[in-house]
Amino acid sequence: MTRPRASSAMQGSSRLIIEAVVGVTDIVEAMHRNIAGLAPIVGRSRQGGTRGITGLVYRSVRGIARTVGGALDIGLGQLASRLALPRATRRGDAVLAALNGVLGDHLAATGNPLATAMTLRTGGRALPLQADGLARAIERPSSRLIILVHGLCMNDRQWQRNGHDHGAALAGAHRANALYLRYNSGLHIASNGREFAGQLERLVRSWPVPVRELVIIGHSMGGLVARSACHCAEQEGQVWLRHLRHLIFLGTPHLGAPLERAGHWLQRLLEVSPYTAPLARLGSIRSAGIMDLRHGVLVEGTVGAAGGKRERGAAATHLPLPGRVRCHAIAASTQARPGANLARLRGDGLVPVASALGQHADPARSLAFPAGHRHICFGVDHLGLLDSREACERMRQWLAGD
Repeated sequence: MTRPRASSAMQGSSRLIIEAVVGVTDIVEAMHRNIAGLAPIVGRSRQGGTRGITGLVYRSVRGIARTVGGALDIGLGQLASRLALPRATRRGDAVLAALNGVLGDHLAATGNPLATAMTLRTGGRALPLQADGLARAIERPSSRLIILVHGLCMNDRQWQRNGHDHGAALAGAHRANALYLRYNSGLHIASNGREFAGQLERLVRSWPVPVRELVIIGHSMGGLVARSACHCAEQEGQVWLRHLRHLIFLGTPHLGAPLERAGHWLQRLLEVSPYTAPLARLGSIRSAGIMDLRHGVLVEGTVGAAGGKRERGAAATHLPLPGRVRCHAIAASTQARPGANLARLRGDGLVPVASALGQHADPARSLAFPAGHRHICFGVDHLGLLDSREACERMRQWLAGD
């Protein structure tokens, strides 16, 4: 596999810096315009730019930034054939994953080299999804595959935490191959789900031995991406779904994430006054993937065509668990032990217990996890699920009981 070029990363970084300069200039000019025009405290923000010498200054700043950015892009592009990055570090991968989680849709839309491409990986290396490439890459192919899907702002290498890796542990216990998905978590969940489904189809058709059993484990957003992939596979009649035996969710916000909803309402409050409305643009610097977490949007039909905005009523879309698949949910609570009232049980710091278990006040929107397929880990936070021995043992029991 060709290594990424240092110049490509530098190009991507320079583009983001120039776009940030232009964006901040827009915000400052908008605030200047409203203050100078004595806009009402509450009401609509004045439209258009400033005029005269003031407007010329703002236009000059934007023009210079774009000119410099274009020159940097050309210069760095000429270095692409000469410079190569050293082997990627865990810290570098983590920074890139976080950047993609927050701005991934923007990076992809602008063709920024920092945008993460979806790949199935093992041993930190991307797998070629052709039969001959897989035969060379996999030394001991098994008919059982365990696919692990990371969450928002994370990557495949972060499944290894505090010396533990759920994939390696379960693969060893069940004589399976563990593969890890890396993807741009800033894209719409439905977009990632569709691409994931396509990659699984190619994987199953090209795997060196016939696939007998497929298991998917999704942490946080990864579980939503997996559910969306199952929906796409069912709609398109893909083969891999017939081999899917278990679908396990670790701290997945099936009913949405309250923190994203809080961010949405803060943005709406900022838009009330023309003096704070320009700052609402900062609040909108949340990727499509993050905004999908507000209500757990999984289906492409709930995404508007204009500007990636969700259509009115998207939150009401309900997608049931895939049929003929054993689905399991593990929630976490930072409480050391269960309280008398499970309804008031504290969540894992990011995802409420009810959301992770798919339990909604409206029975029509609840997910049908059988009682024996639900589990709560106490004294564990959201990231702690990644190295929870209790969670790993519960998953091992579920897989062994097949």
